[in-house]
Amino acid sequence: MADDKTPAPDARQDVGAPPAGAGPVIPVIAERSMDAQTMKAFAHPLRMAMYSRLMDVGSATATSLARHLDESTGQTSYHLRQLEKHGLVEEDSGRGSGRERWWKPLGYRLHVEELGQDAANLRVMHSVLHEGLRLRMENISSYLDAAPTEPREWVEASVDTTTTMTMTLEQERALGEELLEVIERHKQALGPSGSAPAEGAESRRIRLYLSLFPLVDGADASAP
Repeated sequence: MADDKTPAPDARQDVGAPPAGAGPVIPVIAERSMDAQTMKAFAHPLRMAMYSRLMDVGSATATSLARHLDESTGQTSYHLRQLEKHGLVEEDSGRGSGRERWWKPLGYRLHVEELGQDAANLRVMHSVLHEGLRLRMENISSYLDAAPTEPREWVEASVDTTTTMTMTLEQERALGEELLEVIERHKQALGPSGSAPAEGAESRRIRLYLSLFPLVDGADASAP
């Protein structure tokens, strides 16, 4: 895992395949670009926590989110509507009995360079990016703590690696595109229902973090 905290120039939240029957697969390249207004609406601690929980479980109701986050259902219902208004969540039509709505997250792209041109956006943008970084490290740390008691086959299938190379811009771009193509191919293989394991096979929600960016701390060996 990377140990550099410099944000990548194009931050993405791509929603992985939800549980079976939970709706269509979201492509790995999120088509929605987060504008300044949406970013400011998203940069609310409870909304970011709710979105993170939806990413973890695939979809949830306002009631289950309230229970998990120790909030009132009124609060989670209100903030879900705000997230829906800005295109960050939508109703999961494949779940629920009609008594309560289920919600699933939608992927987005946050263009750091574009939004960072306006100084008024910087504080909000940093809040969103660093909260994402905090959650990333929290999730990785939780897994590493649990690994000794996890089934060995799941631990052996997991990957934790850091690689540093000297590349041209074209080489970096080609590597990024190829990695995303591999992710997309494996997601598409899951089928439209999300995860459809073979009969008797165990399935779990899987989180993949992929960071590819140039170092900016003076460690660039290609510099004169």
